[in-house]
Amino acid sequence: MDNTSLTPMFPMPMRGLLLLTGMYTFAWSAFFRYFGEDLLRWLSMETTAPVALSATALGSFGMLVGFLVFLSAFYPISWYYLIVVGLVGKFVLAVWFAFGFIPELGWNKRTIFHLAFTELLWLIPLVTIYLRAIKVRSYIKALPEDK
Repeated sequence: MDNTSLTPMFPMPMRGLLLLTGMYTFAWSAFFRYFGEDLLRWLSMETTAPVALSATALGSFGMLVGFLVFLSAFYPISWYYLIVVGLVGKFVLAVWFAFGFIPELGWNKRTIFHLAFTELLWLIPLVTIYLRAIKVRSYIKALPEDK
């Protein structure tokens, strides 16, 4: 490796974004898990909650995804697979909400906000952080071992 190339680094703000993504996902999922009926009523903008929906499973899965993304912030270079779990988990949560909940809740400003800003928007920083972690990991593997 020549000395003119830049050393890839994993900056602290990326760890902070992982922490924030994990906490945000965990918090929203906890709302689904523990306040499911009230939250669904609020999301549907109706006075009665949709009875066909169970937010407990979605919330439990989301809490697990949020916790794993949160954990990935501690060792993002080594635990890059947790970032992948977060990416896949956020995508699954978005698809689950879009196809499982939207038909009952309907499209409105609250459901669009939840889908766009709580699930899909977080995929952009997660992909960016994952790519940086892989780049730094490859760089570290390419370094010669000192004995």
